[in-house]
Amino acid sequence: MSELTLTVMRLGFLAVLWLFVIVAVQVIRSDLFGTRVTQRGSRRESGRPQQAARQQAAPPQQRQQASGGGRQRRGAPTKLVVSEGILTGTTVALQGQTITLGRAHDSTIVLDDDYASSRHARIYPDRDGQWIVEDLGSTNGTYLDRTRLTTPTPIPLGASIRIGKTVIELRK
Repeated sequence: MSELTLTVMRLGFLAVLWLFVIVAVQVIRSDLFGTRVTQRGSRRESGRPQQAARQQAAPPQQRQQASGGGRQRRGAPTKLVVSEGILTGTTVALQGQTITLGRAHDSTIVLDDDYASSRHARIYPDRDGQWIVEDLGSTNGTYLDRTRLTTPTPIPLGASIRIGKTVIELRK
């Protein structure tokens, strides 16, 4: 082999070695410090996320279209309220869409909680208009009235859903 080929191979090996070291350091850093949870907007309006405020400000025609066009049954919950935790007082209007809960910045309700997974749980309506809560394989679990969820479970009106230090309730 020529001297030039040997030098290029040595430099290539050195570059790959450094790339491996940098990736290893990044993995260790993310394990130690976790993921960064960012706020959705630059400001909050009366304790609610801006998205929830925009949803509640929608005209009635758009609200009906978002919930499947039909009327809600009588006594059905209309909002999701955070009753304990950092986001206490946050309200999200229930309009027939799936609500995701977790640390991920694209969740409907972003939980800044050490005990929440990035994709922790979801709440969605079934065909009968009843709301279902489902744990998405979280490490610390999702609890419905002190019972750990293992399967998708219907949520009774006023029942508490606990994810880490955060408690959420369905209300009229």
